Amino acid sequence: MEQHSFGRKLRGLAVILSIFTWGMGHAQDRPAYVLFNANGKKISYKKLLSTVADADVVLFGEQHNNPIAHWLELVVAQDLAARGPLVMGAEMIEADDQTVLDQYLRGGIDQAAFDTLARLWPNYATDYAALVDLAKEKGLPFIATNVPRRYARAVSKGGFEALDTVPTAERAWIAPLPIAFDPDLPQYVKMLSMMGDHGTPDVVKAQALKDATMAYFIAQNAKKSSRFLHFNGSYHSDFHAGIAWYMQRLRPELNVVTIATVVPEQLGRLDAEYKGQADIIICVDAAMPGSY
Repeated sequence: MEQHSFGRKLRGLAVILSIFTWGMGHAQDRPAYVLFNANGKKISYKKLLSTVADADVVLFGEQHNNPIAHWLELVVAQDLAARGPLVMGAEMIEADDQTVLDQYLRGGIDQAAFDTLARLWPNYATDYAALVDLAKEKGLPFIATNVPRRYARAVSKGGFEALDTVPTAERAWIAPLPIAFDPDLPQYVKMLSMMGDHGTPDVVKAQALKDATMAYFIAQNAKKSSRFLHFNGSYHSDFHAGIAWYMQRLRPELNVVTIATVVPEQLGRLDAEYKGQADIIICVDAAMPGSY
């Protein structure tokens, strides 16, 4: 495990070095990223921070291999932690690993044990460990919001009916049943279309199960007296659908701000297809190397 973790750290260092080298050669020509609001107006990081600071819940939509998004997630988390009470949560850790996550945050187990006991993503060490370690350092709650993958897999094959056999005790890791579902939401329609022959209504229902469960755990832990910063794939919150749609049903009184990460061909302006995708849109130069 230590050798595997060391290898991941080396890959992370390689990505950082490649970004630095890329930046040295391109800084005079163009920025690595540009921020826009939903209407396509360029904004500063200061404006981004003031917008998310006024939110009750921030859905930070990333592309999972995008180093700029991961860097900005950490920067935003650090800045929000300095401004008052903060709760963090992530798609990348599943709800049934919350107990192990809490043990790590309290110092009851070390990183090696956490790596062993939790089902962490392959890019956890390079892309998400810093976020969890920030929560540990600052004594902040970190919520494992995603549904255990075995249940999403079951729904993708057998629909929501597959959840009927889930033991009562394990239903604590899933949004309350029955799961509300609107197949006509644009993102679900688009998902089914993009998958072509590989797509089925049940696969879309599995996506909805993830969205509903993440929204449920956010709603359970969000408070008006603090901010909840959630990290998820951009598709889970684009166009205020997915998690945001379920949040509106669960906690309509909360101010939910969304962020999306996109990789357009040019950064000078926001292409029409991205307008309205989120309240804040991070456009990353297409030449930026991925973290994996």
